[in-house]
Amino acid sequence: MLDALPDRVSVYEVSPRDGLQNEAAPIATAAKVRLIEALVRAGLTRIEVTSFVSPRWIPQLADADELLPLLSAPPGVTFSALCPNARGLERARASGLEEIAVFMSASETHNQKNTNKSTEASLRTFREVVSSALEGGMRVRAYVSTVWGCPYEGAVDPARALSITEQLLEMGCYQVSLGDTIGVGTPLQTRTLGKLFLSEFPQEKLALHLHDTRGTALANALVGLDLGFRHFDASVAGLGGCPYAPGAAGNLATEDLVYMLSGMGVETGLDLERLVEAGQVAEAVVGRRLPGKVHQAGVSSLRSA
Repeated sequence: MLDALPDRVSVYEVSPRDGLQNEAAPIATAAKVRLIEALVRAGLTRIEVTSFVSPRWIPQLADADELLPLLSAPPGVTFSALCPNARGLERARASGLEEIAVFMSASETHNQKNTNKSTEASLRTFREVVSSALEGGMRVRAYVSTVWGCPYEGAVDPARALSITEQLLEMGCYQVSLGDTIGVGTPLQTRTLGKLFLSEFPQEKLALHLHDTRGTALANALVGLDLGFRHFDASVAGLGGCPYAPGAAGNLATEDLVYMLSGMGVETGLDLERLVEAGQVAEAVVGRRLPGKVHQAGVSSLRSA
């Protein structure tokens, strides 16, 4: 294991969207701007900043139309947002975004809970949305949730996730992020699933989106790295959760991932100390202690090494 490490991996930051969507207390738009600016200062170049989902479903992200005009992406930085349908795409275009993300679940029940659609209905919707976005010069990323397991159905047949991933890539999505939405994955399961997906699709078309509900996200990321995955979603300080996945805790913490990779000689292009500063901003924004391990312990060990 770990005999052939890559020189570099890519980190896709989801804290402003996936991180904030499950917060109980309202988050001011100006506070979101501070968080996103801190993430940019840390060197993150791919940041999912909000969602154009109906405010009835995700009230914390109801200010998407107000937020985007307050942001300015420096050269080389891409902001994106979730778009569930044609109306969301229309709003994204009006905001000036150059990239969107579509999302669905591998399990039927979670997809119904999360999107109020069947998986087939989601795919029909996305065929129109993705085609229209591509025609307008936008890039489209996709998420497939509950690949490791569903909070309602339990184990999920990997064939479902494979089929959905294939269809999303055929539509023109440049990458599909595979989600352990409720953080049930173990390293052995991740190895089995990872081998399966990498046998069907090029690694650059896939990313891993790992939740740390049971403390296995970093271990699963390490298995993914060893298998050949080079794209990882993460959330600063471990901020996050899913409102339609009961019990799901935060995402893989960006600082934890970068600390591990830096110690292994794998470049990310990110400034770890500034990531910790961004985590402190995130903690101030939500007004509670966040779970990321490096966020809590700091990076003094790197400075003295």
